[in-house]
Amino acid sequence: MKFTQEITIDLPREKVIELFDNPDNMQHWQKGLISFEHINGTPGAIGSQYKLRYKMGKREIEMIETIIKRDLPDEFSAVYEAKGVWNEVKNHFTVLDDQQTLWKTENTFHFKGGMKVMAFLMPRAFKKQSLKFMQDFKRFAEKIDGSEEE
Repeated sequence: MKFTQEITIDLPREKVIELFDNPDNMQHWQKGLISFEHINGTPGAIGSQYKLRYKMGKREIEMIETIIKRDLPDEFSAVYEAKGVWNEVKNHFTVLDDQQTLWKTENTFHFKGGMKVMAFLMPRAFKKQSLKFMQDFKRFAEKIDGSEEE
């Protein structure tokens, strides 16, 4: 499954990148995030890996993030692997003007086992969750807009 999503953030690209690239901010825009732990490689560098744990409903999900491209402020791409799911996310950040940034994601999912059935029956759930993270980041970023972080 492949899909693209985009959202306009009412902040300069430099500020968007500053907020996006700080792992301490993830808790503010990734609902259900329990932990984010560096497990391999030079932190933030291509090839580095992180273990992410989320609580989604009554389930806990653990995934491994591997950074595959880091060309900020233009692009940040990573692969996320969880039980039965492989997901590549390419994040692109484009200057619209002095005060607006377009954040576009290209998402590619591959599924195995029971997750294939779930993806077939509920493909919109994956798109909806991806867009929700983007909307939550926009709210977080615009709310703190240059002020001290919460």
